[in-house]
Amino acid sequence: MVDTKRVWVFLGFAFGIAWAGGLVIYLTGGLQNSMTLGSPRLTVALLILSTVYMGAPALAHILTRLITREGWQDVYLRPHLRRGWLFWVICWLAPAILTYGGMAVYFLLFPQHFDPQLGKISELFQSMSRQTGQAVPQFNPWVVVVAQSLQAVLIAPVINALPVFGEEFGWRAYLQPKLMPLGGRKAILLMGIIWGLWHAPVILMGHNYGLAYPGAPWLGVPVMVWFTLVLGTFLGWGTIKAGSVWPAVIGHGAINGIAGVSLFFVKGDPNLILGPSPAGLIGSSAFALVALIIFFCRDALQMPESGS
Repeated sequence: MVDTKRVWVFLGFAFGIAWAGGLVIYLTGGLQNSMTLGSPRLTVALLILSTVYMGAPALAHILTRLITREGWQDVYLRPHLRRGWLFWVICWLAPAILTYGGMAVYFLLFPQHFDPQLGKISELFQSMSRQTGQAVPQFNPWVVVVAQSLQAVLIAPVINALPVFGEEFGWRAYLQPKLMPLGGRKAILLMGIIWGLWHAPVILMGHNYGLAYPGAPWLGVPVMVWFTLVLGTFLGWGTIKAGSVWPAVIGHGAINGIAGVSLFFVKGDPNLILGPSPAGLIGSSAFALVALIIFFCRDALQMPESGS
């Protein structure tokens, strides 16, 4: 039976804290015109997004346990490496493979947006040259892509673990187990919808998709729900099979690290609602295929006996 009281307390904190942070972002210039804090790269929006907004689910987890006197059993922090190491590996490596798979589908459908010369990288180096006053060095842009991809696969999951832990300790370590009495499939579907709607304020301010697409900004919200459904199925599966939140933390960090690589290949003005980023409808196609396999695979979403 679902513990509805604790679910609602958790959701109240997770949405309330995050959306309050979103309101502050909106009132201080939004994502596009946020005030800077000493450095052009450090803005009020970035600071709030990476701390208050992303940290809200973890704080909601802690506050819910304290207020409802639930105790600290089954918090999903034990790594369970002996039984779960394979799912750590899958969650670490699969996001890069699936991101490139979705990019390939997008560029096959929209070849006019594919730039084999990687002009975006040259533009980036030229911009850096203007800022520093130094000449642009000779380089092969494909080397930059390979280096960035390797960094995204090998290093980004670890670097990103801290900020994404705030989400995963709430969603996968607390809410998901609470919803599992509904059955694995219903729980995962509901999780994806909730997670996507939680992003709504920042999506409406241009996060992930900008504000230049047809139907902006409202169309971005259901597209984000789609993405959190397919990504959440993969991360939820990793958590369930490993009995630990850490594969989801690693997987979430990995997707955040690799997603931006897709922009290196772009020319023109693609509709970001479609791709090539994995957050787009077509860019997420490889994730969607994996989610479909997980969803209809027998026992794939069955909870382990303990997740302490």
